[in-house]
Amino acid sequence: MASMLLEIVTPERKVYSKQVDMVIARGVSGDLGILPNHIPFVTTLKIAPLRIKDGAAEDWIAVNGGFMQVAKDKVVILAESAELADDINLERAESAKSRAESRISSKQEAIDFKRAEIALQKAVNRIEVGAHRKLM
Repeated sequence: MASMLLEIVTPERKVYSKQVDMVIARGVSGDLGILPNHIPFVTTLKIAPLRIKDGAAEDWIAVNGGFMQVAKDKVVILAESAELADDINLERAESAKSRAESRISSKQEAIDFKRAEIALQKAVNRIEVGAHRKLM
């Protein structure tokens, strides 16, 4: 079966670089399934899990926004931040979720609700991806 190179890059480092069979990402228009030899395009990504299929194996990565460029045999994701499932601390993610929820529900006028909503989306994304850790 054909494969394609997937690279996930953040401002700090290259998070992932591997030949894969399929990439499932959430773009601004909805979920996208990318297979080798896909028509080239570029899209903005939402804060959402990225699923990667390689044979029977499946990896999950928490991608917090960015862009995806698809070419015939390569997918490049330029992400604001990205974390592999095995690197996510679920306790910290749950704590961040609770803090964001309490900021959103507070009646203080000085709260930046957009920033709190983004923090909540990132925490929920990390929790969802962290729940898909590989069991050793």
